[in-house]
Amino acid sequence: MTTAHVFIATSLDGFIARADGDIDWLLQRDDPTEDHGYHAFIADKDMIVMGRGCYEKVLTFDSWGYALPVLVLSRQLAGTPVPAALQGKVRFADRTPKAAMDELALQVVQRVYLDGGQLVQSFLRAGLVSDMVVSTMPVLIGAGRPLFGALADDVSLQLVSNRAFASGLVQSTYRIAP
Repeated sequence: MTTAHVFIATSLDGFIARADGDIDWLLQRDDPTEDHGYHAFIADKDMIVMGRGCYEKVLTFDSWGYALPVLVLSRQLAGTPVPAALQGKVRFADRTPKAAMDELALQVVQRVYLDGGQLVQSFLRAGLVSDMVVSTMPVLIGAGRPLFGALADDVSLQLVSNRAFASGLVQSTYRIAP
């Protein structure tokens, strides 16, 4: 069975990016002296599944930062060629969260890292998220792209751990309750 796991940062008012996708507020507050656990988190994952918005944001960085294979779920990108520099690293697909997870299970992918706000929301609505590590940055940005969106039903969470860092970042790990 393939399981989906989230590791994401948000402003205190619940946004993962400004309305235009900018994450300057996050990058300016990243303290390289603090270990927020990303490397430990990603160490047991087999693949990264991200949405188009996240993928397009990552393309603006100086370099491709992922060693794991990446599946980008996007109606717009499905059927388009992957850039030459990312051949063998990225693939595009137009799949529902459940169809993507079923396909990955057939490929013997066991644990995936989900990245991107709308993608995380769609996997939550489908009941496919196992756990989430949410790092809350000590900043209010007032408006932007929310981490969580509308849900048909409540999603109950069990707090696994809570950790505060000297920078003011607070990291909470939740397991999705059955």
